[in-house]
Amino acid sequence: MAYLIDGHNLIPHVPDLHLEDIDDEQALIELLQGFCRHSRKSVEVYFDNAPAGQAGKRRFGMVTAVFVRQGRTADDAIRQRLEQLKGRASEFIVVSSDHQVQNAARVARADVIPSPAFARQMKTFQQDAANRTAEKQPPDLTDAEIDEWLQIFNNRRNHPNGQ
Repeated sequence: MAYLIDGHNLIPHVPDLHLEDIDDEQALIELLQGFCRHSRKSVEVYFDNAPAGQAGKRRFGMVTAVFVRQGRTADDAIRQRLEQLKGRASEFIVVSSDHQVQNAARVARADVIPSPAFARQMKTFQQDAANRTAEKQPPDLTDAEIDEWLQIFNNRRNHPNGQ
């Protein structure tokens, strides 16, 4: 399954992200990149109101960001994408709390996740990834253990055969 996400609809539900921030879109893309790495799913995230000359698609690993030109909305772009997918829309999950987008997704047979629920899902993935990383870390050595290892290495270095 892949995701179609209404970016500006999701941002208010993600802790520490705010629509007023100048880099809110990039911050969301970075979070989605982590989500993609750990979930092994791809994402298309749609942002409306792209400044003149900035509209279009950009790839960020498994995240494709679609910056929708002014005069159109991310909702319109997501509905159009669902129409383009035709029968393959059932392979996608649409993330939006907008009822018209949700209805269009259901008609196309795509799954729907409201933005707040997806934000919680992303947070769970982040916590699980952090826990897995912490589990892989070797235990901290005590000062005595460090001194012992330094002594072993120094003795080897000073030995004529390096043994």
